Amino acid sequence: MMREKLGLLVWVWFLLCGSSFGRFVVEKNSLKMTSPTSLRGVYECAIGNFGVPQYGGTLVGTVVYPQANQKACKSFDDVGISFKSKPGGLPTFLLADRGDCYFTLKAWNAQNGGAAAILVADDRTEPLITMDTPEEEHADADYLQKITVPSALVSKSLGDSIKKALSSGEMVNINLDWTEALPHPDERVEYEFWTNSNDECGPKCESQIEFVKNFKGAAQILEQKGYTQFTPHYITWYCPEAFILSRQCKSQCINHGRYCAPDPEQDFTKGYDGKDVVLQNLRQACFFKVANESGKPWLWWDYVTDFAIRCPMKEKKYNEECANKVVQSLGVDVKKVQKCVGDPEADEDNPILKAEQDTQIGKGSRGDVTILPTLVINNRQYRGKLDKGAVLKAICAGFQETTEPAICLTDGIETNECLENNGGCWQDKKANITACRDTFRGRVCECPIVQGVKFTGDGYTHCEASGPLRCEINNGGCWKKSQNGRTYSACVDDSTKGCKCPPGFKGDGVNSCEDVDECKEKVACQCAECKCKNTWGSYECSCNSGLLYMQEHDTCIGSESSVRYNWGFIWFVILCLAAAGVGGYAVYKYRIRRYMDSEIRAIMAQYMPLDNQGEVPNHVVRGDI
Repeated sequence: MMREKLGLLVWVWFLLCGSSFGRFVVEKNSLKMTSPTSLRGVYECAIGNFGVPQYGGTLVGTVVYPQANQKACKSFDDVGISFKSKPGGLPTFLLADRGDCYFTLKAWNAQNGGAAAILVADDRTEPLITMDTPEEEHADADYLQKITVPSALVSKSLGDSIKKALSSGEMVNINLDWTEALPHPDERVEYEFWTNSNDECGPKCESQIEFVKNFKGAAQILEQKGYTQFTPHYITWYCPEAFILSRQCKSQCINHGRYCAPDPEQDFTKGYDGKDVVLQNLRQACFFKVANESGKPWLWWDYVTDFAIRCPMKEKKYNEECANKVVQSLGVDVKKVQKCVGDPEADEDNPILKAEQDTQIGKGSRGDVTILPTLVINNRQYRGKLDKGAVLKAICAGFQETTEPAICLTDGIETNECLENNGGCWQDKKANITACRDTFRGRVCECPIVQGVKFTGDGYTHCEASGPLRCEINNGGCWKKSQNGRTYSACVDDSTKGCKCPPGFKGDGVNSCEDVDECKEKVACQCAECKCKNTWGSYECSCNSGLLYMQEHDTCIGSESSVRYNWGFIWFVILCLAAAGVGGYAVYKYRIRRYMDSEIRAIMAQYMPLDNQGEVPNHVVRGDI
């Protein structure tokens, strides 16, 4: 009996060391009242530690305080009340009173009733507190992990003011704002995950292991590309000096009572002991240290996941031997990890666990870490459901706006605003294309890129396909029709944008293109003998009395006359060519003859005088004086 009391005393001391002596910080978000005028202003509310707070975003709604079930401890279906908003109406925020049931049950009933968020009015005048999930014995309720609506606790005075305004017939509109719930100073997010290797602590341990498995991929992408700096942490307590030699402390602590953890089964007589948990926590912390030094800190997620699968307590594999096999399989040096773990029996501080205890104490805006598991993002404790989408949304809210990595724009953390009325954005229902895109900060109306084709426009009322491949997507949004085995389109592949009806049609090219009646409008077949027949997209011309139609001249001619005319023309051309040949030959002969005559005369002149030349004297008489 004394041993049981001593064990209980030690257990209570652990709890006191972990909670009463800590400085717990209530994480808050902003609540802006926009109407009525008498309540207009900004108020504080405490974020619940369940559901999905809209980190980085805002939510606007109108408040309802029901006539019945005002504490929301029963299903609203039982009292015939629904909070589902009508199309075009604002979302509904349920105001419920504190008391009579768990906060989580109130939120679950509000969610099932169609409320977009729940505000719980405190029933006493006190500083705001954090609404948490039930204690361990009640934490196995199925609905706990299904709560998705954001929740907030408001002060008693604010709750009373809202109720008074509603009773007077005033409409109360509220803007819940989480944009500053987490600091977002730069393009890198620092976050910590305070966890535990224990897998026998009930639903909370199971949900924690499930979260690690689901979040591993996203966490590793963020870490490998340098978007985040992640650090795992582990909570330990010290054993009171008066109980160091007790069986309870020896079974739950290492290093002579310096680092302790509660018994996994909360039974000191069976199963694994608290010191086994401390050693595995230390081994995980050392694995991270060694992996981080090798430049691969993201391997921690693989180690923790694999260890939970390969070395569970239920199969009696929660030991060093199994842990070392996991370390080896990931290519990390086992000896370095063992050296970091050190001697758990030594009466001295362990550097890793000593640093963990120091880090557990809150600094600045972050309070002491007293709840497991806990996420700390940019030095603020995360509040809400431990879920991949919710946590990723919170981490993404920690990036400076416009610097978020691509993973922050994936479907996993979308706000689903596009599901209702397409978010008010442009949409082509026929081609199933929309400009609405959900992000963790809310929807944006942005013309999309589909199969390499970029749409341009304002995203709200108009988006138009552009580029050379635009006709492949819904025919570029242009008119297209098939009839009588022919297909005509107003989209031209070599045009970057716009629609134009093809020849033979008229219209805007988008909604319609009408056939042009060339015969009626007298734009074809205008000769006296011509006959015109209109066809879809074209026309046909023919001639009377066996005449032939010449399209290039838009005229009709007889077939025989055309043949005679053609042969006469050919003979005329032949005669002209023959005459030109004879004339050319005569000129050629004449010029040759002239040339030869001139050459002969030149030669003869050199050897004999011609008749018309004077006689040249042979002697000259000179007179000398």
